[in-house]
Amino acid sequence: QVQLVESGGGLVQAGGSLRLSCAASGRTFSTYAMAWFRQAPGKEREFVTVISRSGDSTYYANSVEGRFTISRDNAKNTVSLQMNSLKPEDTADYYCAADRSRTRISRWSSDYDYWGQGTQVTVSS
Repeated sequence: QVQLVESGGGLVQAGGSLRLSCAASGRTFSTYAMAWFRQAPGKEREFVTVISRSGDSTYYANSVEGRFTISRDNAKNTVSLQMNSLKPEDTADYYCAADRSRTRISRWSSDYDYWGQGTQVTVSS
């Protein structure tokens, strides 16, 4: 069992930056692909970004490519999301997720086994 705890959300003006962090419990963090998803009010949860187990590979949704950066520190059991040039449409609850499969790097929320409780990001115009 893995517990994920997000932090770093808040209110920011458009054009600003925020850094989200996700701390994971357990000794097998390096074996999980880690992702961020988000869910805006009244909308379905959507993929934001994923990072491979080693951190060598990353993938982003088109809507955040070039603005967001995912990274991980396997020694500290953390994954982070640096969000720059934020837009009002980035407003959502952001969730950290872990995939315990050994090889998959997925954009699909159904492939993820563990989820954090979410952290709210609000971008004002």
